[in-house]
Amino acid sequence: MQQVAVGLTPPSLKAEHHLQRPTPMGGGKRHSSAASTSGKKSRPSPSPPFTADDLTPVLSLLASAVSLSLRFLSDSDLLLLPSQTLSLESSLLSSSFSLSRLLSLLPSSSLQSLQTLALETSPSSSSSSSSWFLRFLSSSSSHGFDPRWIEVFRMSKPSFYLLLQHLSPSLLSDPSSGPPDHKLGAALFRLAHAAPFRGVARRFGLPSPAAACRAFYQVCKAVADQLGHLFELSSDLQRVVQGFTWMSLPNCCGVLGFARFSVEGELKGGSVIAQGLVDSEGRFLDVSVGWHGSMTPAQIITRTKLYKAQHVVLAGGPPVELNGVSVPRYLLGSSCCPLLPWLLTPFKMVDSRSSSSKDSIFNSVHARGMELADRAFGRVRARWQLLQTSWKEDCAEALPYVVVASCLLHNYLIKCSEPMPDEIEVCVKELKFLDFEGKEDEAGERIRDALASHMSL
Repeated sequence: MQQVAVGLTPPSLKAEHHLQRPTPMGGGKRHSSAASTSGKKSRPSPSPPFTADDLTPVLSLLASAVSLSLRFLSDSDLLLLPSQTLSLESSLLSSSFSLSRLLSLLPSSSLQSLQTLALETSPSSSSSSSSWFLRFLSSSSSHGFDPRWIEVFRMSKPSFYLLLQHLSPSLLSDPSSGPPDHKLGAALFRLAHAAPFRGVARRFGLPSPAAACRAFYQVCKAVADQLGHLFELSSDLQRVVQGFTWMSLPNCCGVLGFARFSVEGELKGGSVIAQGLVDSEGRFLDVSVGWHGSMTPAQIITRTKLYKAQHVVLAGGPPVELNGVSVPRYLLGSSCCPLLPWLLTPFKMVDSRSSSSKDSIFNSVHARGMELADRAFGRVRARWQLLQTSWKEDCAEALPYVVVASCLLHNYLIKCSEPMPDEIEVCVKELKFLDFEGKEDEAGERIRDALASHMSL
């Protein structure tokens, strides 16, 4: 804790006015000395620079205001929204450190006759016995619905403790970074609000920012290990197919979409690309992430496990007969993907003015299907705001694990019937994927034509 000087009364500032004597009337030729023959106006003498004695009272008043604001933040942290506390805390701590540095530059002689004020550099205690999390738990109602849980952790209290039950065995391996409930709360808080590790450690009574960092990645790994079964492509295809049948997409097994996550520097080409397969309810069936930002979807698809496994997963189901054509199980892909027998993309060069043609009808249904993937990624970003930030280059290797954990938590919360966040427009510096320009597969064209004819009926 640093001692900050409190001033008494700020010194008064004197302004000097330089007046020019008026010229005598009557046509006299005498001029005042202030009016030179060159016609230049006299310049006021420059003000003297501020001294330490001038600045000390002002800085002391500012230090007092910051300290009182920090005290208010500490006393009201259970009443404010997380976004409010994080924003205020960041601004106040930045001001606090700046003032401390300025006051340290003042000569000691200017501080001797002044009172001192302790400028706190932390808005709340980091002790686990009095942490914000424990006070939050004690203030939370044991009965009924408490909306603060969804605001803070993006899930209700029952869903939080059910998730804790699933993850606890994996979180007990490293007791040095805190109890399992503190770890889970800290990880969800950082994921939901992009909170810095320093603030996370303080709120959840963890020993240090490094401990908060370990807890965060430990929770992400536990989610991937314990909730991996929520990617249900191979285990629940019948349900998936039935869901798309109601969208006039018979035998469809999912929608393939892509998203970028920003990374600083050029190591990953400025971003990491994720490929996600989504069902009609917005659940992720498969996620592959970590691809270099310069790659195209056509390059990514052929390198994924989904590409290698599709002939087993999709071909295992019976085809449907449409207009004399056997239509196997398939996925929908956007125009940036290649047309394949199991990956159907929209028709190209379709006249937008002709909405009754079979090609236009197919593209319209196809577009509604593709919205499912865009909406799923949008909701993941909206719920877990850490994914909206630009990741540092040295943390880029961990980003894929965080994205996978976020998608699994998205599925978990759908299964728990938690309220779905509305998609928000995320400002991400990214280039749109260009349309695939390669040759279209003949078998894929035949299957797409059969589907288009079926839809037009």
